[in-house]
Amino acid sequence: MMSAHARAGSVAGGPRVDGVVSRERLGFRDGNRGTHSSRTLMLGDLELALAAMPSEAGIPEFRHAVVEDNVLGKRTATTREHAIRKLKALYGLDPTIPVYRVLRRIWTNDAEGHPLLALLCAVARDPLLRASVDVVVDARLGLEVTSATLATTVRASFSSATRDAIVSHLVSTWTAAGFLAGGTVRTRTRAHATPGAAAYALALGFMEGGRGSLLLSTPWTRLLDRAPDEVLALVQQAARRGWLEYRAAGNVMDIRVDGLFTDEEKGWCRGQSS
Repeated sequence: MMSAHARAGSVAGGPRVDGVVSRERLGFRDGNRGTHSSRTLMLGDLELALAAMPSEAGIPEFRHAVVEDNVLGKRTATTREHAIRKLKALYGLDPTIPVYRVLRRIWTNDAEGHPLLALLCAVARDPLLRASVDVVVDARLGLEVTSATLATTVRASFSSATRDAIVSHLVSTWTAAGFLAGGTVRTRTRAHATPGAAAYALALGFMEGGRGSLLLSTPWTRLLDRAPDEVLALVQQAARRGWLEYRAAGNVMDIRVDGLFTDEEKGWCRGQSS
C-alpha cells in the first residue's frame, strides 16, 4: 500500500502546519479532486511543450507558446487555453517548483524515461491518480485491470458521469505510462524504468523526508515497477550520469540527491520528515 505521505487526502497530514506548507512549496498537490476528472497524462502535449521551451521558462512563456504560438497544434483558442491550464495543474511548469524542476533537469537526457517520468510527476500532483496507484501496481502481470476495479479508487461523492470520466482517464494514463496494455481488455504489463526515472523517484522520496538507503524503498521507487536489485542497478546508473551520488562499503550504502536542491528547498524537504 502507499504510505500515508503518498495517499490522496492523507499525504498532507501530520501535526506540523509548516510541513504542509513545505509540501505545497515543493510542488505536491493534495485534496479530493484532481486533473484526471477531465484529462489524462497528456504525455504527448507535455513532450511538445517541453521540447519548445528552455528549462528556465515559466508559466507566462509556456502560456504564450501554447496559446499564441500553438506549439501543441490545437485547433481553437479554447482548447489551447484548456491545455495549458491542465498541463500546469499536472506538472507545474514553473522552475521555482522542485517537483517540476527536477523532472525538467532529467527529462532532456532521458527520452526513454518520458512516460514514467511524467507519471511520477502526475502522481505527485494529482490526488485522483495517486489514489489509483495500489490497484494498478499491485495487480499481477498479465491479469486484467478492470474499469470497475479502478472505480473503487474514486470517491463516491462524485456523480456517476464524473466517476466514469475519471476511470476512463485513469485507464488511458496507466496505459500511456506502460503499466497497462490492450484495447477493450486492459492487462497489467511491466513499465519501462530508466536511470532517469530512478533518480526522479529518489528525489520525490527525498522531498517527502526519505534519506540514505531508505530512498530505495519509498512509494516512488515502487512505481519503477522493478525488483529491489533492479532498482539499485538503475540508481547506480543514475549516479554514473551525475543525477545523484551513490557510495557503498560492505553492507552500508550512502545515497544522496541533495545536489538536485537548493539549501532553502532542502529545508522544505526536512519539514516532511516524520
